[in-house]
Amino acid sequence: MASTTKHPVLSRRALNRATLDRQLLLRRAPLGVEEAVAHLLGLQAQNTKPPYYALAARLEGFRPEQLSDLMESRAVARIVTMRSTVHTHTAQDAVALRRLVQPGAIDRELAIFVARKGLDGVDLERLAVLSRELVEERPRTPKQLREELLKEWPHADPQSLSLAARCLLPLVQVTPRGLWGRGGQVALTTTDAWFGDGVESAERSGEKSGEGEESAESDRTVLRYLRAFGPASVKDMQSWCGLTRLAEAFERLRPQLLVFHNERGTELFDLPDAPRPDEDTPAPPRFLPEFDNLLLSHADRTRVVTPEIRSRTWQGNRAFSVFLLDGLLAGLWHLDEAKDRTTLTIEPFAPVTRAERAELAAEAERTLRIMTPPGTSYDIVHKDPSEQAA
Repeated sequence: MASTTKHPVLSRRALNRATLDRQLLLRRAPLGVEEAVAHLLGLQAQNTKPPYYALAARLEGFRPEQLSDLMESRAVARIVTMRSTVHTHTAQDAVALRRLVQPGAIDRELAIFVARKGLDGVDLERLAVLSRELVEERPRTPKQLREELLKEWPHADPQSLSLAARCLLPLVQVTPRGLWGRGGQVALTTTDAWFGDGVESAERSGEKSGEGEESAESDRTVLRYLRAFGPASVKDMQSWCGLTRLAEAFERLRPQLLVFHNERGTELFDLPDAPRPDEDTPAPPRFLPEFDNLLLSHADRTRVVTPEIRSRTWQGNRAFSVFLLDGLLAGLWHLDEAKDRTTLTIEPFAPVTRAERAELAAEAERTLRIMTPPGTSYDIVHKDPSEQAA
């Protein structure tokens, strides 16, 4: 049960600065790429380029080839985890976090496929065994996997078969998918086959882990989540990972955590040694990719996104790339990558000052220098808010 003790109140601006610091967005961090991916508990990777832009906004001296090399060496990989979406994780987290979140959104997604009757007559245990054999024989595209599974269940819905396999098994998207400057369609194999003996098997660890080990894993992840996204509430973390009933883990950890309230009275937890900068700490502009986890990892997103602009960052199922000004989401940006020239267009939601415009231009130029090949010509275009309304 939550304590009735009166706790210090953190303003929205104080929460903003604390979260930006944890997210490596107040200043670029001198971290290695693999260390940063682990600290951030993965990077949203619905598309192939966002993880690279996410790191370009956060790391000192980052070059896209650094992440690409880690993917090729299998130190990091793309896999469905939090919220049943694709993330780029370290090898260890690809196994551990997938195992942790399996009972959440991933199992709920599988239940939806079953409820739609597309898997009538399909033995899910047999589906998992056969799918494992197929993708461990050689990586297969979803289409190839469907075609093989249809031989066993010709009357099943083809799409449901391959998506159910993705839910039942921890399937990695193998390279060259996701490599910088290259490309490739999605092809899948298991974490066991991709990582080998160097990383504990998701299935073997699942077989031997009891309730105590599951609790310990939950507790470790709570602490890591707070390190990367805190201060945060129970519902914040549940929104991040797609799990429910995490209050028990927070209660176990309460004696070693600090407790605050936000301005609405919601209880927030944090690590005693985690940074909580002064709310007047400068926050430089940052260009973030679509689906950046900064914007998706709290139930209450007002620490970064004001309610009046939240609907302007999406169109249907499509999310736009956004930029931050003074720590808050302030507009959109997009790239036009022609053969011999790249143009970055900045679209603020409200008029910006001359100084803010100059800061945005400097950050845009830095982003382009990082993310385009040496010698590439580029332009930076500022679009006035009045032009957008017209």
